[in-house]
Amino acid sequence: MNASPRTATDWSLAWLLVITGFAVASQIGKVPPALPAIRAELGIDLRAAGWFLSLVNLMSALIGVLVALTAERIGHRRLTIMGLLAGGAASAVGALTASATLLFAARVVEGLSLLAVAVSVPAMMLRVSVPGDTHRVMALWGIYLPGGAGLMALACAFLLPTVGWRGAWWTTATVLILMTLAVLRSSVGRGGNAPPRVAGGSLGRDVVDAATSPGALAIGACFGFYASSWLALVGFLPTLQVEQLGLDPAVAAATTAGVITVNVLGSVAAGWLLGRGWRRITILVMTSLIMMLTAAGVFLEWLPPLLRLLTAFIFSAISSAIPGALFAAVPLHAPRPSLVGATMGVLMQGSNAGLLIGPPIVAALVSAGGWSWALFYVIPALACSALAAWLLHRAERRLPGRSAS
Repeated sequence: MNASPRTATDWSLAWLLVITGFAVASQIGKVPPALPAIRAELGIDLRAAGWFLSLVNLMSALIGVLVALTAERIGHRRLTIMGLLAGGAASAVGALTASATLLFAARVVEGLSLLAVAVSVPAMMLRVSVPGDTHRVMALWGIYLPGGAGLMALACAFLLPTVGWRGAWWTTATVLILMTLAVLRSSVGRGGNAPPRVAGGSLGRDVVDAATSPGALAIGACFGFYASSWLALVGFLPTLQVEQLGLDPAVAAATTAGVITVNVLGSVAAGWLLGRGWRRITILVMTSLIMMLTAAGVFLEWLPPLLRLLTAFIFSAISSAIPGALFAAVPLHAPRPSLVGATMGVLMQGSNAGLLIGPPIVAALVSAGGWSWALFYVIPALACSALAAWLLHRAERRLPGRSAS
């Protein structure tokens, strides 16, 4: 899928692109630790907090494929820069407002910012790599969300007691503007590093081709059910620690930051295992099962508090093997090379649909029956993720000239 004549992967540019992902993902990591403070200041109840967690995913859930195809036409570098700038502006607006409504609206723009970068970068990653490094490069991209969100959540453990949640919003705005300058000064997406643009062609046909690819649909479904389960646990973990375990909000924020940060481990491990011949379905199904068991350990009150938190770390560290395995599958299941970005858009659309609906459902369940009721959503969602993994396996077996990974 890589048409570049490179003889070696440019790892410096690959890492710059991953760090760009870290920057935009900081918009995800700032919310869970800050949620108790935002609820207290703006009077947001738990159900509204669930929507606030998931609103960042609204635009991706609705128009992921269309934004990806826009990148194919206006340029991946240009859309990345636009996304970084939009995110910086939205974070600044959020820091300034005293209105919950405006804060929610800014969160939607932050979601569009995340989407613009997430669908643009993978094609540029492929252009700076050689085909033999595709598994490793795409699995590396899989760490952008947990890495960026985790680092921001960790920063919040220090920011919230000193400058409050608004200071955290100003921090993400600054990071995004600085990242914009770094991208502008670099050669990513420029010259020989630029993915080819689509000249003409039918936008409608491209949407249909990407959105009806069996492999792409299975990737989107698998990622969506995984992501909704992960955010259902991690997004409310600070609230669970404060309200049920009686921990100090600063301690809860630091613990959650650690839980988010260790999420990078599974993605790296997935790339390593795929490179050594492990089948994708084995990684995906085993990870879903481990997530079910560890989620039960967190939400049920059977374990002492310290073990429940340790189980949350295991849940998060293992779980990102799913995105690591799925990102590596995107070039394989693109209907044609020019639709790698659009296939990533299908993944983002499925992922963010799950992120959009998961937290509000879990918030409603917890409000009705306590924290253990969260499992009424998480366990079935992870079972559906495993089912989608099996459908992806079947789609890979039907690919011409390829055996299922």
